[in-house]
Amino acid sequence: MKKLTEQESKWYALYTRARAEKKLYTLLTQKKVDCFLPLKNTLVQRSDRKKWVQLPLLPSYLFVKVSEQERYTVLNTPGAVRYVSFEGKAVSIPEKQLIALQQMIQNNGENVEADYGKFDKGDIVEVREGPLRGIQGEVVQIRGKQRLLLRFDSLGYVVHVEASMVELQSVMYIAV
Repeated sequence: MKKLTEQESKWYALYTRARAEKKLYTLLTQKKVDCFLPLKNTLVQRSDRKKWVQLPLLPSYLFVKVSEQERYTVLNTPGAVRYVSFEGKAVSIPEKQLIALQQMIQNNGENVEADYGKFDKGDIVEVREGPLRGIQGEVVQIRGKQRLLLRFDSLGYVVHVEASMVELQSVMYIAV
């Protein structure tokens, strides 16, 4: 495989087969592909003991830094499914985001958690990041796996805003 300059290669998120992240990482590393598999140490209960194991922080995801030509070589590797894409085109990921993820894992060890936030239409959520922090709203529409459309009645108006699931947390009401 021809080695390319840093400018020609970009980072992409790659979907993997279930539980194939480590094997795919090994195969791609052997092919001299620059890749990143975020792992976290997790204490698991076996039938006879507890054991620390390294599990993927983001199940079924692996990050690869490849050129346009190398993208197809990666897809032809056993365990690779497809690239994360938008409108049919693989979406590159800024390198600074992956560096930040690496630093979080190195500095926080087993305290790092990745939550996919599962919300349903009608759920009441609170914004925990950004300029609308602290405001509660209702999930009106789910747009794909990462975006929600919210209605904020607490502002005195019915305002619709699109928000990422990462910015939200579920609000639980206890009936008295």
